[in-house]
Amino acid sequence: MVLGASMPGRGFAARGAWLLSLLLVRVTSSTAQPSPGTCFSTDVSTSLDLRIDACTSLIQSKGLSQDRLAIAFQNRGIAYLGKGDTDRAIQDYDQAIKLDPKYANAFNSRGIAYQAKGDNQRAIEDYGEAIRLDPRNANALNGRCWVRASLGQLQASLADCNESLRLRPNNSNTLDSRAFLYIRLGRWNDAIADSDAALRADPTNAYALFERGFAKRHNGDLTGGDKDIAASRAIDPNAQMELAGLGVRL
Repeated sequence: MVLGASMPGRGFAARGAWLLSLLLVRVTSSTAQPSPGTCFSTDVSTSLDLRIDACTSLIQSKGLSQDRLAIAFQNRGIAYLGKGDTDRAIQDYDQAIKLDPKYANAFNSRGIAYQAKGDNQRAIEDYGEAIRLDPRNANALNGRCWVRASLGQLQASLADCNESLRLRPNNSNTLDSRAFLYIRLGRWNDAIADSDAALRADPTNAYALFERGFAKRHNGDLTGGDKDIAASRAIDPNAQMELAGLGVRL
């Protein structure tokens, strides 16, 4: 789920599917010129640069209704975030929210951007507002679950992950979020079970592999744990680096 190697943190360089659930975009080598519809397209072959150009043209045209203009800013922000430009992304999300204060996905997207910058408190606030506006926003619940777990707000984190999975069962990203939480709680068997489920949904989930390996080692299965950790490193060594930064160290 790659959006760009320069994008920091979980959900970014290695975890673009979380962001792609908001708008399907990825970097390609396309040399085509953007049409206005490119800004709103969910075509996964559309490059981030083309989407930015298309959205910029529409924004500057001043011909959009207020609600469509908010979507254009949101979609351009997602493309900027995909390129690792969190400051520009936040500026666009600010504009989208100013135009439509009830735009739950814009709050969720801004929460992702603040999380990428390491501003966890503002991320939690934006995820919370997205959830208030749209209680069924499974992405925002998962995002807040992860941030709360990283801050040690473990019971609140568990409630968020459970609700996200109730709304969207078997989602690999949310399952590995809860596996991370269970590791923080020392619930090794539960962490292994959630990692197993995450990997059934997405066998390339490097976070779930590392978490399962870590939990297996704490459960006494050193061979199985080392195998999972090696597989995680082969897919994405950044997973181990980020989890280590959050206290999940070998």
